[in-house]
Amino acid sequence: MVFWKRLFSNSETVTTSGTTQFDGELLELTDDSLTQSRIVFSTERDLDLYELEELCDAVGWARRPLRKVKKALECSYLVVSMWEVRNNRRRLIGFARATSDHAFNATIWDVVVHPTVQKQGLGKALMKYTIKKLRSDDISNITLFADPHVVDFYRRLGFVLDPEGIKGMFWYPN
Repeated sequence: MVFWKRLFSNSETVTTSGTTQFDGELLELTDDSLTQSRIVFSTERDLDLYELEELCDAVGWARRPLRKVKKALECSYLVVSMWEVRNNRRRLIGFARATSDHAFNATIWDVVVHPTVQKQGLGKALMKYTIKKLRSDDISNITLFADPHVVDFYRRLGFVLDPEGIKGMFWYPN
């Protein structure tokens, strides 16, 4: 637990057990085969939409028209991608985006982590990075929508269900 508290503190580099480092947007991981992977966070919006679609397919999300995905990325306040870099190859392993009023509120959408790297703390790192970016822009109210099976994950990150008894409402086309 100390690792996560220190990971997002004001210190620039954090090391635990000599195997993990976080320096701004870089998280170093070493696996058992002695090949080194780097986990890199990016806020670059120019993503390969097919690569993003493959990531979403890997977790079983329904396909969405690429033209609409492209527009969603363009209109988002923040786009965060998480990459595994091994040797000269990179692979998209995580993604999140947020919309915002650019002053007070932001809503996080489309959080996805590739199944082959889940349960390793990378989803938590992706969310902490996203929150840190929003907070650095002085966004104080951060919301998200979560499927029931991931509510506990977000709860462990400090999100609360309906904190003031306000019930959200939704309108969907028939």
